[in-house]
Amino acid sequence: MWIDWGTVYRVLVAVDDPRRGSIALPLDPSAEATNTASMPTLIDTPTIIAPAGNKPKVIEEYVGQVSTRSEDISIARMKSPPGWQEPGQRPEFEEITVVLSGTLQVEHAAGVLAVAAGQAVIVHPGEWVRYSSPEPEGAEYLAICRPAFGPDTVHRDADSKPSR
Repeated sequence: MWIDWGTVYRVLVAVDDPRRGSIALPLDPSAEATNTASMPTLIDTPTIIAPAGNKPKVIEEYVGQVSTRSEDISIARMKSPPGWQEPGQRPEFEEITVVLSGTLQVEHAAGVLAVAAGQAVIVHPGEWVRYSSPEPEGAEYLAICRPAFGPDTVHRDADSKPSR
């Protein structure tokens, strides 16, 4: 949330609103009220999501459409076993993947990237990709999607081959 500090400094009174928490009413009545009741939200445990692919993979969604109803961003930790591969996809969202351990293979229309622990890769909206973990140690990684990952916006391939 963006805060206009000029408006905040002109605050006259704070009012409790049961729908939005505490709100501040600015001195200028034509200005929009600012929500000042921000408080950190603890996510105790992630939501486990059913994976796509040839072998079982663990998907722990911390933020996203399922766990927090976020449409703007999703953040999930993935644990894929050795030999795992999912169908190719051409997502509508940007996906930033940070590999925590192992190696994640990212096949794309122009070739293949091996993303090792400590590295990251950004897949842009509309790019064809296929993720896999062919190495014996598998892979553990964080996937951050903007806007949030959704089954209707991932566009998985039926045959897992890129359309060029």
